[in-house]
Amino acid sequence: MPEHILFLTGKLAESRLHQVLDELNPTDFSYSVQQIGIKVAGLMTSDLIRHRLKSVGEAQRIIVPGRCRGDLDALTYTFKVPFERGPDELRDLPEFFGREAAPLSIDRHETRIFAEITNAPHMDVDAIIAAAAYLSGNGADVIDLGCLPATPFPHLEDAVSALINAGHTVSVDSADPEELVRGGNAGAAFLLSLTEDTLWVADRIESVPVVIPARHGDMDSLCRAVEALRAKGKACLADPILDPINCGFTDSLRRYHDLRKRLPDAEILMGIGNLTELTDADSGGVTAMLMGIAGELRIGNVLVAQVSPHCRRAVREADQARRLMFAARQSGGAPNRIDDSLMSLHDRKPFPYSSEEIAETAAMISDPSIRVEISEDGIHAYNRDGHHVAGDPFELFSRLDLECDASHAFYIGVESARAQIAWQLGKRYIQDTELDWGCAVAGDRPPSLSSKQNREDEDR
Repeated sequence: MPEHILFLTGKLAESRLHQVLDELNPTDFSYSVQQIGIKVAGLMTSDLIRHRLKSVGEAQRIIVPGRCRGDLDALTYTFKVPFERGPDELRDLPEFFGREAAPLSIDRHETRIFAEITNAPHMDVDAIIAAAAYLSGNGADVIDLGCLPATPFPHLEDAVSALINAGHTVSVDSADPEELVRGGNAGAAFLLSLTEDTLWVADRIESVPVVIPARHGDMDSLCRAVEALRAKGKACLADPILDPINCGFTDSLRRYHDLRKRLPDAEILMGIGNLTELTDADSGGVTAMLMGIAGELRIGNVLVAQVSPHCRRAVREADQARRLMFAARQSGGAPNRIDDSLMSLHDRKPFPYSSEEIAETAAMISDPSIRVEISEDGIHAYNRDGHHVAGDPFELFSRLDLECDASHAFYIGVESARAQIAWQLGKRYIQDTELDWGCAVAGDRPPSLSSKQNREDEDR
């Protein structure tokens, strides 16, 4: 016999809930709806339910609104029926009941992230440690110390040792072979980068070298270097070098594909900063695409930089992307409807209710509190005194009686501005809730990964 579920709701949401359940038309459970004498369902609390719910009838499970506050375990004990929070929005009930594919876990990945600290010679050891802690906290597995041509790095050994003592795995990135030897002797786990002409470095240190072509695009020299190291029993990573767009990008992608064919079991590294840093586009989408390519080609290592301000979350984005792509590959499908962390600007279902549905709710309002919602038609602001729709918050302000209450005017200004941003971009808006920007936003402030002198040079 199908399970019977009791849905608790408020007066304003009751008709919407019935509509959603009717459209759902479940065959695996029966249901009833009980409106417990409160207008706004989201203001429901466990104490209010305890006092107003007189009978649960035949219910075998009771679902309350997602924003319901209080102890549901206590309600379960009192009524002897399991209580459960539903989704925040009624339109998401079908997904709540599994009418769409169950979400896949993004707890796993198989890609190592090298996070580069550029201009490390201009940073003192404390600044390097602070930058490394931030990068590691965002998903970096290896902290890469970027050296600079013809620039002394007298504290290289101290920096490597301090990073290792702080628990980090370290790589040193330099075009100077002697600098690589210094980094290797200090304990760096990886060295970027050797060619077949500088393989002598690998004979003097225990670090794993990253090898690149002796001349740009020379895949034969890269493969010879890999084979020479293998003959000595030395592990290495191979990097054909990813070029920026309009500088050989497509050809460089083909080199990675060719390398995988020529050396099927090679461990490969791809530096993705040439695309994220040098493309005027949000880095999250670029990173997702490159991590998808890395997944198909079994490229197990990526080098990430976050120097440009528009790439300030590049490591975090790479971390989310590697998890997304791994989950997709494990499921045998596209990286779709798995995780929304990289969908910073748009939502899959930005407008849960139509203008007509919002108008029906607005017609039932009998109090002065202003509600704000959005639909495809614009921003809706309504209370007992009227229902207004506009695309510009300033238009709404002139129609709402807010001048006598500065704090309320400020609140409505904030909410209508959020609603405008959500409406323009196509994001989900929920009153009294900040917009969700995915992994592109965080409360912490990234430390500077470049020197003050370098920033001044860039400004000039």
